[in-house]
Amino acid sequence: MAMPVPASPPSLLPRYSVAELDAFPDDGPRYEILQGHLLVTPQPGVPHQVLSARLLTALSGYLGNSAYVVGPGEVERGSDTHLEPDLLVFPPPLPPTGKWVDLAGHWLAVELYSRASRFYDHDYKRDAYLALGVREVWLVDRLERAILVSTPSEKDRRVTDRLRWQPPEMEQPFELALERLFHRLSALTPYRTGIQIAVLVTAVCVATSSYAATVPAGVSPSTT
Repeated sequence: MAMPVPASPPSLLPRYSVAELDAFPDDGPRYEILQGHLLVTPQPGVPHQVLSARLLTALSGYLGNSAYVVGPGEVERGSDTHLEPDLLVFPPPLPPTGKWVDLAGHWLAVELYSRASRFYDHDYKRDAYLALGVREVWLVDRLERAILVSTPSEKDRRVTDRLRWQPPEMEQPFELALERLFHRLSALTPYRTGIQIAVLVTAVCVATSSYAATVPAGVSPSTT
């Protein structure tokens, strides 16, 4: 039985649909919606992108032609949920439509903590991915040099030494030494966790105000 999608962040802001999200400006930040609520995070920094590239390379080498790994990916459900994990693993074949919404059987979603995304990645997006059918979720924390592994049956298993993952379709496990993954990255640009929520709220307000000025005639945010 599918898990229920967790409640989205409380907000007095309007709700948006996937169709409305498609009209947002391509101006740098990442725009996502969870049950209609807008989530906005700034462009990732250099340490984030280096870490993402290392993981993508390692996973690609392991999976070969058995599955695809892309970054970022998209996970959608219905008209009010569109999430973009930093990395997404899914099996062939590709859907004939070429659309993310038509993908099925997501094996893995990975989120790399940043100063602006940590709160939503852990408290909302982790459970949303699992509820949407993703088998496993990794939350990567370079400052703690750890990965939190979650499945529908176990949340936040903390890995600090060697990560091991084996989808049922693969004959051999994927293994990765975290010391190698985080090499020369953990000391760079500490997260400002004390202000991360304020940063997100400000970003959402600014994005909403900017978007309102660019919405075509006849299109308006959904309200509840």
